[in-house]
Amino acid sequence: MMKVCICFSWMLLWPLFNFSQQQPVIINGKAQGSTYHIVYFDAQSRNFKPEIEQILKDFDLSLSTYITNSIISRINANEPNVLVDAYFIACFKKAKEIWKYTNGAFDPTVYPLVNAWGFGPGKKLTIEKQKIDSILKFVGFNKIKLKGNKIIKKDPRVSLDFNAFAQGYSVDVVSEFLSSKGITSYVVEIGGEVYAKGKKPNGDYWTIGIEQPSENKESANPLKALAKLIDLSVATSGDYRKFIVENGVKYAHTISPKTGFPVKNNLLSVSLFADDAITADAMATGIMVMGLEKAKVFLKKHKELQAYMIYSDENGNYQVYETAGLKDIISEITP
Repeated sequence: MMKVCICFSWMLLWPLFNFSQQQPVIINGKAQGSTYHIVYFDAQSRNFKPEIEQILKDFDLSLSTYITNSIISRINANEPNVLVDAYFIACFKKAKEIWKYTNGAFDPTVYPLVNAWGFGPGKKLTIEKQKIDSILKFVGFNKIKLKGNKIIKKDPRVSLDFNAFAQGYSVDVVSEFLSSKGITSYVVEIGGEVYAKGKKPNGDYWTIGIEQPSENKESANPLKALAKLIDLSVATSGDYRKFIVENGVKYAHTISPKTGFPVKNNLLSVSLFADDAITADAMATGIMVMGLEKAKVFLKKHKELQAYMIYSDENGNYQVYETAGLKDIISEITP
């Protein structure tokens, strides 16, 4: 569902595999405009790729704004009598929860602004404050609600974009599928969002790498840190690769739903750790909108969330802020 040009987690998380003598099942492919990598241990060596690809296809038909006949696209186009499915309902409810949780910093009704700035499938506008202010009039999650399996809008111009966290939800959906098949040791990565279940058969943790920020869009960046995962998700949001230049000014892709403009702060990337990937993905986006100082205050109040944040100091050097709960999970890589 997230095409390459709209991937919100540009600091990719690469699973680092070190297997025991038991051979894993490895599944790779393309989905949501990105790639996926799944590794699991199964005594029967079953290959679930056909089932997983069907799950991801059905997922896109519900939530992709790049598919014109998807449920979300039909709702945005104000087609009559559109019934939403379980995927859509789960995303809508989580969006409302995180919207309240972050005091509106996370808001999927920014979709018209995403298009206006040229970060979505819609037509980019010539940016003028007057135009942005006019769009803000129909941005706000309080302008839309779910009633049963139908969406009700206060203004027909309200539209939704779940791209900021749906990829994380797809990780949860695939993970739930693997668990339903009795798989107890696996890692699922879709577009950079990750969930790891259990340990490897040899007792090792699943380990992923966190990239150092860079504007180089063509190649992977050197790793900044390693993280050990067990029954844990991590999602990353960053502003350093996805940007546009307008009248000589660089604008990053994270849009503030309150101002209508891309956020300007020294926070370069957020890797958010949570029990499920949909929460990690949504919260990573919300924290990017908050900025470093507000994020620090927020995270001190919400100790159930753990974050690894890379920011630029006043001299332009990379610095790191990490929450206390990551002490035994994160290890820095010395250059």
